[in-house]
Order: sequence, then C-alpha cells, then structure tokens
Amino acid sequence: MRSHQLPYYNSPSSDDNEKDKSKRLKPYPHSHSSFPSRRFLLLFSSFSLLLSVFSISYAVSASRRLTKTFTVYRCGRAEDTLRTHRANSAGVDAAARSKVVGLVGVHTGFGSADRRAVLRSTWFPSGPDGLVRLEHATGLAFRFVIGRTKDPQKMSELQKEADVYHDFLFIDVDEDHTKLPQKTLAFFKAAFDLFDADFYVKADDDIYLRPDRLATLLAKDRAHRMTYIGCMKKGPVITDPKMQWYESKGDLIGFEYFLHAYGPIYALSSDVVAALAAAKNDSLRMFSNEDVTIGSWMLSMNVNHEDNKGICDPTCTAASIAVWTIPRCSGKCNLAEKIKALHNNTMCSKTPTLPAEEDEEE
Repeated sequence: MRSHQLPYYNSPSSDDNEKDKSKRLKPYPHSHSSFPSRRFLLLFSSFSLLLSVFSISYAVSASRRLTKTFTVYRCGRAEDTLRTHRANSAGVDAAARSKVVGLVGVHTGFGSADRRAVLRSTWFPSGPDGLVRLEHATGLAFRFVIGRTKDPQKMSELQKEADVYHDFLFIDVDEDHTKLPQKTLAFFKAAFDLFDADFYVKADDDIYLRPDRLATLLAKDRAHRMTYIGCMKKGPVITDPKMQWYESKGDLIGFEYFLHAYGPIYALSSDVVAALAAAKNDSLRMFSNEDVTIGSWMLSMNVNHEDNKGICDPTCTAASIAVWTIPRCSGKCNLAEKIKALHNNTMCSKTPTLPAEEDEEE
C-alpha cells in the first residue's frame, strides 16, 4: 500500500541523505568565527568612548588652568602689568577693578629708562612687593604710563623692563610727544576701567613726590564730587610758532588762557574721570598742549578748581607734596642727579607727613 505523503515532500535517496547531513554538519559561516570580531569591536568602541571623554575632560581642565594662569587684563589694548604678574604668580583674583584712594600714573617714554631707574631708587616703589606695600600704607597705586610703538626693538626692551618690575600701565595709544593730549585721555579711560579710585593723578617722570602727603591731600573730605586739583595758572596764549608752548588753535582761546593746572602733576576726582571715560575720543577738543586741553575740558564740566601750591614747589619744604626739577634744570643739569640730591635732602624725604603746627592742632 502506497503511503500518503505531502505533495511537496520527496523521499530523499541515500546519497541525498549523505549530502544533507554534510550540509547540516557544516557550521554557519558567521555563527562562531564572528564572535571574536564582535567582541573586539565592542572593546574598541568602549575604549574610544572612554578616550573621548578623557580628552574632553582634560581639555576643559587645561583651558581653565590656562585661563587662570595667563589672563591678561586689558581695556582695549591697555594692560596693568602688576595685576597680570600677581594673577600669574600668586593666583590672585584681580579681574575686578582695584579699589584705591588714588591711582598715580607717572607718564614716561621709551627714551626715559634712566628716569624710571632713578625714581625707583628714590620715591617710586620698586618691584611688585614695593608697589603693594605702598598701596597698603597710603591707599595709592603707582604705575608708569606708556603707549606703544611699532619699533620692535623698543617694545622688546620695554617688555624686559616690565618683566622685572611689573610697574607699567600700557595704554592703547601711539607714544608720540606731539600727541600728549591723546595719551592723557587714553590714560584716564584705561585707568577708570582698571581702577576704582577716588582720584586719578597724572604726573610726569621728572618730579620728586612725597606719596604720604599726596595721600593725605586726596583723602580730605570735600563738598564737591567733581574736583580738579592742581597748581593753577593763567597766562598769555603763545601764538608764535617759533616759541615753546605754541598753541596752534590760539584763535579759539583768545589772548589769555583760562584757569588750568600746570601739567607736571594734577588730579581729577572719580566723577570727572567717569565723564571723560564715557566720552567719544573725537568729541573732545584737542589743543596743542596737554595742560591746556585738560583745562578746557574742565571748563565744560561743573568742576571745582582746587588750587594747591604744595604740588608745584620749586624746593622741598615741610609741606611740599611735589617738587619740580625741570624749572630749575632747564636742560642744563643732570635730572637723575638732581632727583637723587633731593632724596638725600632730609627736608625732602625724612620730614613728617604733616607740618608740626598741624600735628599740634590735631
């Protein structure tokens, strides 16, 4: 009797059975040999992921360390080299404006390294520690103020000096003796952004200064928030191009100058400098002479002119704040030797901050 089979089923022959067995015994091509490959790919992917996470973490950490170590504090292209040095060497957080009674910016030039050297050996604090000590003692911060030049050798020499003393305020202006009003404005703008001071003092590098007496002057209570302190003067306008202090825009002034401070040293209160810092550079009139230019700006503000002859003394006295060397030298004496001689004079460097009569009244 014929057995019933499914229509699609054919009974295999013995040869076919052997072939089928051999086929069934052959392993599936990817069943076992692919397992090591898969495991390798899995391990490689895991390692790559860990390496990526580690690389990202290291990059973030490194960027934070670099930011903390090499931060340069700038207002535009202005830089306080002491602040940069302290941030790099001691990790001092100096990003905020430094609060001081006064910032004294001693304006200097590329050819005045000898002047800076003699000032550091007399009344100007020498080195980072000296700057910090005097700031703590008097509330005054001192910096040499200088612009920039395209001469790479001069910039290199200046940078070497800055790397030793860290006492410069670099400002964003071309250093040019014929553009002192522009330099002065750039100084006040940078100083206001970097320091929170009650007063901002502009000084020249040819004066002998008593920092303790200047601090006493600036710390006095005043009724006027907008104050302009200086050794005030008036005088005829120089319209002869062959004469010193020639004023090319003298026709805008008239025959006599308005009341203004001599240029070697003067101080502006915080509110006055804030107004200058907010002004656009091309909105302010620039005269040929710096002191006249500043004086003209003061006329446009409601400032109090505070005349103080103690900051323009020709000789040291018990009350002198600043002694000017240039009027007595007039190019005929060695400025460095003159400043050293003043410093060695007991009346200049070793007398009390306040005159004896004021001490008794206290």
